[in-house]
Amino acid sequence: MFKKIIKSQDYKLIIALVVLCLIGLVMVYSSSMITSLTRYHVPSDYFYKKQMGALLVGFFLFFIAAFLIPYKVFKEKKIIILILVISFLLLGVVLVLGHTAGGAKSWIKIGPLRIQPLEIAKLAVIVYLASAFTKKQEYINELTRAFIPPISIVVLICFLLAAQPDYGGVLLMLGTVAALVFCSGISVKTGFKIFFITLVGTGLMIFVLWITGSVDKILSPTRLGRFTGFIDPFADPDGKGYQLVNSYLAIGTGGLGGEGLGKGVQKFGYLPESHTDFIMAVIAEELGYGGVIVVLGLLFFIILQGLLIAKRCSDPFGSLLAIGISTMIGIQTFVNLGAVSGILPITGVTLPFVSYGGSSITLLLFSTGVLANISMVDKFKKKYKQNATKPTHLESV
Repeated sequence: MFKKIIKSQDYKLIIALVVLCLIGLVMVYSSSMITSLTRYHVPSDYFYKKQMGALLVGFFLFFIAAFLIPYKVFKEKKIIILILVISFLLLGVVLVLGHTAGGAKSWIKIGPLRIQPLEIAKLAVIVYLASAFTKKQEYINELTRAFIPPISIVVLICFLLAAQPDYGGVLLMLGTVAALVFCSGISVKTGFKIFFITLVGTGLMIFVLWITGSVDKILSPTRLGRFTGFIDPFADPDGKGYQLVNSYLAIGTGGLGGEGLGKGVQKFGYLPESHTDFIMAVIAEELGYGGVIVVLGLLFFIILQGLLIAKRCSDPFGSLLAIGISTMIGIQTFVNLGAVSGILPITGVTLPFVSYGGSSITLLLFSTGVLANISMVDKFKKKYKQNATKPTHLESV
């Protein structure tokens, strides 16, 4: 029985994930070794060792989620309430006791540990909405019954994120929620209704902020510069456009073959956040377009594999859960690459599985473990129904 379960695992997904994380680990060291010494005054391998520790914890959580915890556990009401309560508590605590970094109070520091509640909240919302929409299939097109209660929870979480302020986190959350809503089984007519209500609600919110004079408080000159600097970064290359200009220089310098691993120049203090938000620019400079294509190919494969798992899964909850996790990774990748390439504003969003970040890498690996478990359980059940007659413990999964 155990051998059959193991054989049902999605090893293509696991191999792609391991390779991507190892590339990320190497690039975290390469991009942070100078910054560690000159900016943070710590050993050159400081961020490398922290990232390695986060990866070890993350892959441990991945193994538990992929092999030991049936994904349907997350459908239980007690589990959903627990993770939502934890998310709200952490989002509340970070507003009071949070550590400010990058202009946002997004981190909780506990000794050497730094926890970003956003990462827990993203997974909590995916699990909650997947369960809620699965249970509401009989009346999924009734807006009042099917959507107002769960979306109210999402709005409250987004409000707490905006209060930090973490607008990049809000963008990721809303994008993932939109994907889950439009894959929940609603009709086209209901989809247009939701889209119209969202537009009207957003317009009213902006109008209220403008009337009350709150726009200037929310969008400070520094924060507004991050949003507007991408339009014409060379108009202010030493100010609003500084990060993006140096990102362009790194990408352009790398060309096809790259300067060679560890031989990049922009990480020598010229490119801020070279090991987090802008690690792809360092990859482009040192490994060239070939390195970029490999990283993007692995990310695309993981996202596509997740969506294929969702399509194959015969369980509606598992399918929505896979869609939510895959979309979360896809949107985060798009927003990060958009900022690095200048097609989107800089929002502080990291590149999944590659950028430095303990909270991000551990929660992403755990989430991908859930994705692998969905694939494993679905494959096992389909094989079991075809080849076996005796019931197993997985029948209740």
